[in-house]
Amino acid sequence: MAALSDRLDHLLGAKAAEPLAADFDIHTVEDLLRHYPNRYATQGAELGEKKPPEGEHITMVATVVKADVVSFKSRSGKMLRTVLSSDTQRVEATFFNPHKVAHAIKPGVRAMFSGTAKYFREQLQLTHPSYLILPTGDGEPTIGGRVRGSGELAGMARSTQDEDSGIDMEIFDRELIPIYPSTRDVETWTIARCVRQVLDQLDVVPDPLPEATRGDLDLIGLDEALRLVHQPETKNDVERARERLRFDEAAALQLVLAQRRHAVDERVAPSCPPRAGGLAAAFDAELPFTLTDGQVAVAEEISADLTRPHPMNRLLQGEVGSGKTIVALRAMLQVIDAGHQCALLAPTEVLAAQHARSMRRMLGDLATAGELGAADHATRVTLLTGSMSTAAKRAALNEALVGDAGIVIGTHALIQDNVEFFDLGMVVVDEQHRFGVKQRDALRGRARDGSSPHVLVMTATPIPRTIAMTVLGDLETSTLRELPRGRSPIVSNVVSASDKPAWVDRAWARICEEVAEGRQAYVVCSRIGDGDDDGDGEFADLDLDEFFAKGKAPEPAPRPSASKAKKKQGDAPQTAAAVAVYEQLQAGPLASVGVGLLHGRLPSDEKDAVMGAFNAGDIDVLVCTTVVEVGVDVPNATVMVILDADRFGVSQLHQLRGRVGRGAHQGLCILITGSRPESPAYRRLSAVASTNDGFELAQLDLAQRREGDVLGVAQSGARSTLRLLSLLDHEDVIETARAFAHRVVAEDPELTRHPGLASMVTAGLDAKGVEYLDMS
Repeated sequence: MAALSDRLDHLLGAKAAEPLAADFDIHTVEDLLRHYPNRYATQGAELGEKKPPEGEHITMVATVVKADVVSFKSRSGKMLRTVLSSDTQRVEATFFNPHKVAHAIKPGVRAMFSGTAKYFREQLQLTHPSYLILPTGDGEPTIGGRVRGSGELAGMARSTQDEDSGIDMEIFDRELIPIYPSTRDVETWTIARCVRQVLDQLDVVPDPLPEATRGDLDLIGLDEALRLVHQPETKNDVERARERLRFDEAAALQLVLAQRRHAVDERVAPSCPPRAGGLAAAFDAELPFTLTDGQVAVAEEISADLTRPHPMNRLLQGEVGSGKTIVALRAMLQVIDAGHQCALLAPTEVLAAQHARSMRRMLGDLATAGELGAADHATRVTLLTGSMSTAAKRAALNEALVGDAGIVIGTHALIQDNVEFFDLGMVVVDEQHRFGVKQRDALRGRARDGSSPHVLVMTATPIPRTIAMTVLGDLETSTLRELPRGRSPIVSNVVSASDKPAWVDRAWARICEEVAEGRQAYVVCSRIGDGDDDGDGEFADLDLDEFFAKGKAPEPAPRPSASKAKKKQGDAPQTAAAVAVYEQLQAGPLASVGVGLLHGRLPSDEKDAVMGAFNAGDIDVLVCTTVVEVGVDVPNATVMVILDADRFGVSQLHQLRGRVGRGAHQGLCILITGSRPESPAYRRLSAVASTNDGFELAQLDLAQRREGDVLGVAQSGARSTLRLLSLLDHEDVIETARAFAHRVVAEDPELTRHPGLASMVTAGLDAKGVEYLDMS
């Protein structure tokens, strides 16, 4: 008999096991049984999607309604052109070498077809798909078409259990036929055959959940669930199996998170209670405005966390412009009053420099420690970035090392091994999704005496992973929803350049009108365009973990090759390049105003000079890349035009438009796209334009991209562990699992008395994922 831990090559043979390992990273019995069907075909079953994306490998059960042998138009030879009907859907399928398939693919035949989705004039097509003729009781089953990596499937099946094909046709002679995620090399029927073979040899699977828990939650056993999910007789079987397996996924995650929370409570961090008459109190006394009620409430939550002798692990999320930075600054001053240092990690040099300027400005003489006439309790704000001169960098490193700097602000340069702190007590990470957890964890290790610094991460628009972790209960969360008094909501409009080119002209005219009124504007482009490399050179669009791993950033969407910007006034340049747009606007529609250029590959001093000129009002319109996405604060800027808006992610768009409307005048954001109004991309932009609620947009982002990287799949290299659990649809399951995990871990933190649950955690979360969670 077989067990879940057994290797597939021992059970199935190398010939069957190797394609599964290569295409799906499936190596053991458990790996295979956790590769669940994504749907079940019935008589006349539709495709999984009405219109699957082009290039996606799809499988459908359909009936052949038409099959004609026709000649090629442009060359000699013939092909079999068919029409397949699957409930309300029709698909055109073309087979080459018709003499090999025409006897099997004929009207009335019901079969499973698998191939790559393509479209011609909006019609879904399959070219030479693989197929499996399904049994009808009066004919012999047939397998054919393109079969790669599965030599035992080639040829014709001549009986119910054909030795050549290896297909047990009883698998498909049932009401519900499992359809698995598949590839060109490993078709769904190959996976079904392997699953059947494994289940026939599988011993009863031990159940990790206590019987009392299963009874309380009305869940079936694990052994029954694994068998029913692959071989159901009814739809109720499917739902009962999924319900149990879904809870296991939620419980595995919640057990790890509960263990993490317990471990955090065991760590030691510096206790930093508020100090009467200290730096924080002096700062509060000098504030020229009143904090919002939300800022006061959040500040109290953070202050209470900092007082505890255990590390704070809090997410501060708030709308763009809601005042997160001042809340974070007040928290840092409380830590400095307790005799410790703080580090603020920013994703770009522009933002790091902006933070340094704004904090020095807000603190005034409270940030002049060591200078003549410095205020009592004064501290020092030090900036450290990678492009600083050697002398300036050496001075900054020394201030951090000897403790002269109470606040050290920097980019990824802060993570380098040569950066040491005198006594690091708190780490603030601005726009946390722009940094990988390994980089954040590197700063945690800089505290002395084995203690852990308090950690505050901030974001204006929670990205899917952040929402996921929040729903899962991993982070303590503080939320700012109020805008500062006097701030007006931003108005956003979507313009289709292909549909209404005159509206693009109007966008440039509107900028000129705003400049005439004494205000300023941004024009944001998706790339730089001054060389073959379209990146921003400053990691502005990349998570650092992904950059170091040479992975692919999830946002913005992949960019096609660059094309030259069109010179005709009114056209939106395709794949808008900042350099080309800057030249175009200077010579064309914005010739009457002052235009500047800013992107990540400019030298550091030049970037500072450009931003300084824009801040001072010497530049009217700033053509830029996403280097201004976060933290840039120019209250006089009221208009932002985003070219190729469909190339940016939902959270990026919300962040970008948050750069305008930060003063007394209302902000306007114009999203220009080449997409037509009926396209999904245009509809997504319209959804962004319809609301200024960043939390609503984060839900939209999660709904579009789903939650497959809850364990940082893209960043850690681990596979997604969520197969049946949806953080959007199953919050009730997550809450139930969280309560269960809390009870278990409170009594048995290491799960030594619950070996079944410990094994479930190991099975549900691979080692990389657990390690990743432990650092985040």
